[in-house]
Amino acid sequence: MNKSVDIFRRVAFAEGISYLVLLFIAMPLKYGLDMPLAVKYVGWAHGVLFVAYIVFGGLAALKDKWSIQFSAVAFIASLVPFGTFWLDKKLAEDS
Repeated sequence: MNKSVDIFRRVAFAEGISYLVLLFIAMPLKYGLDMPLAVKYVGWAHGVLFVAYIVFGGLAALKDKWSIQFSAVAFIASLVPFGTFWLDKKLAEDS
């Protein structure tokens, strides 16, 4: 596996964790306990990680010559809870 895919996998893992924290911890804190700052800070961190996911995913796709279809799947995986973890397993199997 090349270095760009390894970096992407690390970013994808962090992005996946931040997405789950946002959905299952910060959002319930905001709407259940009236703590909007949880979403503000976790959402900001998740946004930065999402941008990094797109950038490093694009670099990995170019360097590893991913197909358009696989690149699209990688993008869609970032939108689905637990999707980045499935993608990580797929990338590990393909290496």
